[in-house]
Amino acid sequence: MTEITISAARAQLGDLVRRAAHGRETIALTDHGHVAALLVSPQVIEDLEDALAVADHERRKAAGLLGEGIPHEEVGRMLGLRP
Repeated sequence: MTEITISAARAQLGDLVRRAAHGRETIALTDHGHVAALLVSPQVIEDLEDALAVADHERRKAAGLLGEGIPHEEVGRMLGLRP
């Protein structure tokens, strides 16, 4: 993770955003020596949200909190993908 002060980041904001977005580099913006904010790629956040959703599903499944669900074939019919 790259750290840069907020005041130094002002002059480089476009470059920092591109580095975070395209290089998947996390940029930490610091204020008085403390990390105040992070610049991260939206893909990183989406990946974390997906992993969290899968983990939550597995937790609920292990705890017996999920219903029976809908069979795969029925979902296909509901979506008009199967006769």
